[in-house]
Amino acid sequence: MAGLKYMSGFGNEFASEDPRCPGSLPEGQNNPQVCPYGLYAEQLSGSAFTCPRSTNKRSWLYRILPSVRHKPFTPMSCGDLTENWNDVEPDPNQLRWKPFNIPKSSEIKVDFISGLHTVCGAGDSKSRNGITIHMYTCNTSMTDKCFQNADGDFLIVPQQGEILITTEFGKMMVEPNEICVIQQGMRFSVDVFGETRGYILEVFGAHFELPDLGPIGANGLANPRDFQTPVAWYEDRTVATGYTVVNKYQGKLFSCQQDFSPFNVVAWHGNYTPYKYNLENFMVINCVAFDHADPSIFTVLTAKSTRPGVAIADFVIFPPRWGVADHTFRPPYYHRNCMSEFMGLIKGHYEAKEEGFQPGGASLHSIMTPHGPDVDCFEKNSTAILKPERVAEGTMAFMFESSFSMAVTKWGLDTCHHLDKSYYECWEALQNHFNPNWKPSSK
Repeated sequence: MAGLKYMSGFGNEFASEDPRCPGSLPEGQNNPQVCPYGLYAEQLSGSAFTCPRSTNKRSWLYRILPSVRHKPFTPMSCGDLTENWNDVEPDPNQLRWKPFNIPKSSEIKVDFISGLHTVCGAGDSKSRNGITIHMYTCNTSMTDKCFQNADGDFLIVPQQGEILITTEFGKMMVEPNEICVIQQGMRFSVDVFGETRGYILEVFGAHFELPDLGPIGANGLANPRDFQTPVAWYEDRTVATGYTVVNKYQGKLFSCQQDFSPFNVVAWHGNYTPYKYNLENFMVINCVAFDHADPSIFTVLTAKSTRPGVAIADFVIFPPRWGVADHTFRPPYYHRNCMSEFMGLIKGHYEAKEEGFQPGGASLHSIMTPHGPDVDCFEKNSTAILKPERVAEGTMAFMFESSFSMAVTKWGLDTCHHLDKSYYECWEALQNHFNPNWKPSSK
């Protein structure tokens, strides 16, 4: 949307005030006896008070009315949103989904909240340790309604249709090939402009951060300056018919009513904010000699566990890049992994499976489930003339990788009716090329 402004940086100490109210940020303190313009001061904490400075997350919001002024929350239907991992039996097979349906607006109006469908997950929001993966498919903007996730952070990956996200901190327009993160407890509303679809990675108990670069050095991968945080924007709007706040709490949905818009924050400062990132800005690291590097070199964001080097979840992309490795099978290798790998496709054709894996679809290769290139990819790349070539041009695939052994929901296995039960067949034609008489070539 033209005119939206952002501040640059990742995890910065930001400060912003709506230009309609100059001087609305208090000077020299967080909680004055009387705030400028008669505003209320409210702190939003994303970490325990006593966390080290490097991990301490909080922001101060200066708002027309505090968020505490609302009627009691009452339970509401959760639809296909769930945290019940025992509803169906475990399935260790390779799983692939055809593109998930987007409801037609001429048939039914579906907004972002009612269009949430849980595909898989593990762990528990009550114990603050886990992961959930959702799809959103919708066609209607949220009207006089906002969403708050008390359980964890949402990393949102639009696949079809841009989304305008209004938050307490300001507005963000997020298009396909961009991502955004709405952190725990932040209220937001989603406007759409037609049939809209995307993926959501939800994590409990940790926030996303940039991966350590180690010997890569000071620069590379997702650079902090390319992340964008919205500037303050407010509306002083009374809603006589009632404004609905939907709260996701302990895996269930609750709603309450209030008579004013929650997007009434005139000014704010802090380091706990929503943000967005354009995947085209990712500085790709790749092999320039031989072999296929591990996909961890494509990590955009990570939510760390308490075990060093092991993530609750990594967000990894497979962007356009050069392939130049000599005497190497260049596509991804055959693999069994101690991590779970959920993949989605924003656009284009994924190099290891150019057919079958489609934009708006997904795949899940669970812990220790074998996976890798299909037969066409293997045969083609085993005999290809190796020369520098562009890989994944016009394509953006991604992976949510997790140390959790994820369970698939009933909706994912059955109700959605998009599970590709013939997926395993893409490997059935792999041939036995073993030659016991093979000899090394003389040099």
